Amino acid sequence: MRHLGKIWTYAAAATLAALVLVTVAAVVMRYAFSQPIQWTEEISGLLMIWIVMTGAIAAERDNQHLAIPLLADLLPRRGRIALDLLVAVASVALLAVMGRLAWQLAARAQYKLTQILGISWFWIDVAVTFGCAGMAVYTLLRVARELKDGEPR
Repeated sequence: MRHLGKIWTYAAAATLAALVLVTVAAVVMRYAFSQPIQWTEEISGLLMIWIVMTGAIAAERDNQHLAIPLLADLLPRRGRIALDLLVAVASVALLAVMGRLAWQLAARAQYKLTQILGISWFWIDVAVTFGCAGMAVYTLLRVARELKDGEPR
C-alpha cells in the first residue's frame, strides 16, 4: 500500500514535467521561430487541474495540508482525537459534496469539446471528482489509523 501511495507523487511530478515541456516548447516556437503552437493553452489548462488534484491527493496521503493547530494544541489527548475526528468527518463530507457536484458538471460537459484539440471537457472537469475521491480515501485511512493507534496526527 505504501508503494502504491507514491503513485500520486509521481503522477503530479510527471504532469508538472509535461506542463513545463509544453510551456517551454510554446515559448521557443513563438519567440525563436515566430510559429506559435496553437494547442498549448488547452493542454496547459488540462495539465494544471490534474497537477492540483494529484498533488492534493499526495498531500493528503502525507498529511501535509495546511492546518493551524492552535485549538488542538490546547486540548488534552482525547480532545485532540475528538477534534481531529470531527474535522475529518467534515472534510470527507465536503469532499463528497464537491466530488458529486464536479461529477455532475463533468457529465454535463462530456459532449463539449475544446476548440483546438477537440478534447472532451469531461477529462478536465472529472479531475476534481478524482481529487476529491482520493483525498477522502486518504482522510478515512488516516482516521482509521489514528483510532487504532489512539493518537491524532
